[in-house]
Amino acid sequence: AVVFDRPQMLYFLQNHKSDWTALWLMFVFFFSGITLISAKPPKDSLKVGVSGSAPFVESIDQQTGISLEIWQSMAGMGDLDYKLISYQDVSDALTDLKDGELDAVVGPISITPDRAKYVRFTQPYYQTGLSIMSRTESPTVLQRLSLLVSKRFFYAVLGFLGLLAFVGFLFWLAERHQNPDEFSSSPLKGTGDGMWCAIVTMTTTGYGDIAPRTLNGRVIAGCWMVICIAFATTMVAGISSTLALSASNVKTISKAEELNDQKVAVVKNAPAADFVEKYGAQKVYVATLREGYEALKSNKVEAVVFDRPQMLYFLQNHKSEDITISSTQYMRQGYGFALPLGAEQLHPLNIDLLKLQESGRINRIVTGWLGKDNE
Repeated sequence: AVVFDRPQMLYFLQNHKSDWTALWLMFVFFFSGITLISAKPPKDSLKVGVSGSAPFVESIDQQTGISLEIWQSMAGMGDLDYKLISYQDVSDALTDLKDGELDAVVGPISITPDRAKYVRFTQPYYQTGLSIMSRTESPTVLQRLSLLVSKRFFYAVLGFLGLLAFVGFLFWLAERHQNPDEFSSSPLKGTGDGMWCAIVTMTTTGYGDIAPRTLNGRVIAGCWMVICIAFATTMVAGISSTLALSASNVKTISKAEELNDQKVAVVKNAPAADFVEKYGAQKVYVATLREGYEALKSNKVEAVVFDRPQMLYFLQNHKSEDITISSTQYMRQGYGFALPLGAEQLHPLNIDLLKLQESGRINRIVTGWLGKDNE
């Protein structure tokens, strides 16, 4: 036998005809080619469940969204053939994966210890956390007054009255003998006269009806004037800042501690459900973030707890001046793709995922959907 490049051998035999030998060789080569082609094993098409919302799952048909675009890139590197199957709920997709009806699940799937007991996860391709969406409401008149009428305010008033009484007593001690007409000889009434003198001195609205005549009284009055300047300046600045704060302040829920006894929208079986329960919130189950947003707008709930990137993307497309997202993040977790326990594709997929991260491809996909400030 001779093993050589096929086109050269065909051309050679055309110019060196050899009856049956040529026909036999052409017959063998022709049918061996067909045999090799037909013997090539067909690719197995993976059944891939898809669940999630934008920006991670935007369109299954067009395979757009952060999760789908990353999966598409990984599948292309591994030459994987797959079929996408839509799921409304992540838990349903993971259940089918566990039961062997799916080969993988794609979407913003949080990697949790409970889920890791019955499925395997790839390397996380995105790190995120939970945030709180709430309304921005202007405070009522009573809420604004409550900033002034507080414990600290009453303590300050009591302290001022005590200081005023002390200064009035000093005035009475200095003036009671030489100025009995303006400062009564009675300790109680004389102290009251001294307090009145201190008040009119502090406010610079004296009527001339009472004033210290003695040297000691005038020294006390001078010291009191200096103290009043500093005290009045501080007091006025504090009241002004409080009033300004009450005028511009809005009511929001920015911390998890503020969820106590509040109606909070969460997706059932999602990590947010367990999270709000720890802070004493009243859970209101919704199917999607949009449903939670509409419940928040209609005052059916006081807050929505959901994955932060989905809420940021949602508000980009649903501008609302009276809805805000807290800057704090809780329960930071990674998003990964889920595969069955013992899946052979896990290791190659992890390698391809790491290559995508090193090349910057994943960062470009995320930035394209969430912007540069995607945290």
